[in-house]
Amino acid sequence: MYRFCQLITIFFLSINVVANAQSIQEPAITAAIALGRQYPDSAFQLLRNLQDAAVNKKDHLTSAVCLQQMGKLCMDQGYYSKALEYYQQAETLLAASGNRRLHAANLNEMGLLYFHNTNKAAAKQLHGRALALYQQAADTAGVAATYGYIGHLFEKNQQHDSAYAYQQLALKAYESIQDNYGIAGIYENLGSICEDQEDYDSALVLFQKALAIYEANNDKTGSIEVVNNIGDVYRKTNRFRQGMSYSLQALDLAHATNNNYQIAAACKDIAQTYHLLHQNDSAYLFMEQSRKSLLNIYSDQNNRQMNFLRIMYDVNKKNDEILRLEGSHRMNVIIYSALGAVVLLLGVVGLLVISRQKLRISEQKAISEKNEQLHLAQKDQLELNSKKLANHTLQLIQRTQFMDELKDSITGIVKEDKRDNKKQLQQLLLKIEQHQHHDKQWEEFNSIFGQVHQAFFDKLNALHADLTPNDIKLVALHKMNINSKDMATILGISQDSLRVARYRVRKKLNLPEGDSLNTFAQQM
Repeated sequence: MYRFCQLITIFFLSINVVANAQSIQEPAITAAIALGRQYPDSAFQLLRNLQDAAVNKKDHLTSAVCLQQMGKLCMDQGYYSKALEYYQQAETLLAASGNRRLHAANLNEMGLLYFHNTNKAAAKQLHGRALALYQQAADTAGVAATYGYIGHLFEKNQQHDSAYAYQQLALKAYESIQDNYGIAGIYENLGSICEDQEDYDSALVLFQKALAIYEANNDKTGSIEVVNNIGDVYRKTNRFRQGMSYSLQALDLAHATNNNYQIAAACKDIAQTYHLLHQNDSAYLFMEQSRKSLLNIYSDQNNRQMNFLRIMYDVNKKNDEILRLEGSHRMNVIIYSALGAVVLLLGVVGLLVISRQKLRISEQKAISEKNEQLHLAQKDQLELNSKKLANHTLQLIQRTQFMDELKDSITGIVKEDKRDNKKQLQQLLLKIEQHQHHDKQWEEFNSIFGQVHQAFFDKLNALHADLTPNDIKLVALHKMNINSKDMATILGISQDSLRVARYRVRKKLNLPEGDSLNTFAQQM
C-alpha cells in the first residue's frame, strides 16, 4: 500500500508539472518531461541545454522550470542531494519572479523530496507554503493537489482522521473544477486510507469509483493500479476467486502497456492468492515471474542510472570547465582592471605632476618677472641715488670751499684796523664757524649714502661697533673714492689731521700694515 501511495503522489505531481511547463509555453520542456519517463539521461541533457539557453537569454522563469525538472529527474533516480540543489536554485529564481503557481509547484516537489528522505516535518512546512501561494493565486487545481500531499503526510504518520479530512478537501476542490483525473486520484487516496483502517467495504467502493473514471477515459495505466488494489481488497476479505480475477485483469493490462513494474506487482498478488488457495506450484510460478520482472526493472533502472550518471558526470565536468574558465576570465578581468587602474592612476598622477610643474614654472616665471622688475626699479633708484649722492657730495665740497673762502675774507677784514665793523664781523665769523660743520649736511649725506650702500653700513656697524660717527664718515668717503684734498675739505680738517684720522681708524679696524683704508672700504 505504501508503494501504491507513492505512485499516486508521483502521478499527480507529474500532471501538475506538465501543466506548469505548458503555462510558460515551452513545448521543449514538455517534451523533455515526457522523455524523462523512459530516458531520463536524454531528458536531463535536453533540460540542461534548455536551461543554458534560458540563462543566455536571461529568461529566469524558463531557467527555473528547467532546474525544477532537472531536480525531479535526479529525485526519481535517487540522487536526492543533487535534486535538492536544483530545487533550491529554482526556488531562488521563482521567488524573485513573482509567479506564485510555479513557485508553489516547486515547493510541493521539494516537499516530496523531503518526504522521501524521511524528513516529514520539513515536507509538511513546504506543502503549507505551497498551499498559501496557490490560495493567493486562486489556483484551485494547485490547492487540491496540495491538500492531497498534506493528507498523504498525515496518513504516513498514522493520523488517519486528519489524512481523510485533507483528502476530502482535495476531493471538493477537484469536483468544483470538474477535474476527473484529480477526482480519481483522490478516490484512490481515500480508498488507501480506508484499507489501512481495515474498512474494506468503503475502500472497495472508493476504488471502484476511481476505476470507473479511468475506464471512461480509456486510461489503462491508471486502471492497472486500481484493479490491482481491488484485487488486494478481495484477497484481504478472503474472497480469493474474485481477487484472483482482478489480479489477472491487472496482469493483462500491465502486459498490454508493457509496464514491467505493474507486471511484477500483479504476479506477486496472484502468487499470494494461489498460496492462500494452497496452490503453491502456481504460487511459485507467478512469484518467479514477479522476480524476473523485478530483475528486468532493476536492470533497466541500472542502465538508466548508469546513463544518467554519465550525463551527470559530463554536466559536472562541463560545469567545472565553465567555472574554471569563468575563474580565469574573472582573474583576467581583475588583472586588466588593476592594470587599467594603475595606468589611469599613473596618468592622473602624471597630469597632476605636469599641472603642478606648469603652475610652479608659471609662479617662478611670475616671481622672476617681478624680481626683474624690482631689480630694474632698484637699479634705477640706485642710479638716481648715486647721482644724488655725487651731486650732494659736490655741493658739500663747494659749500665747504665757499665757507672757507668766506671765512678767509672775513678774517682779512677783521685783521684790518677799522674798528667800526670789527665787532660785527667777529660775530659773523663765529656764526660761520659754528655752522660750517653742522650735522644736518651729514644727515642728508648719510641718508643718501645708506640708500646706496646699506649693506656697507650694516656690515661695518656689525663688525666694528666702536667706530664714532666721524670714523664712519671717513670710511664712507673712502668708499666713494673721494680724493684726500676733497676729503679734508668735506671734513673741515687739514691734510695732516686727515692722515692722523686715517691712522686712528685703521688702528680701530685692526688693519694689517700695508693695507690702506681705501682698499678696506672697497672690499666691504
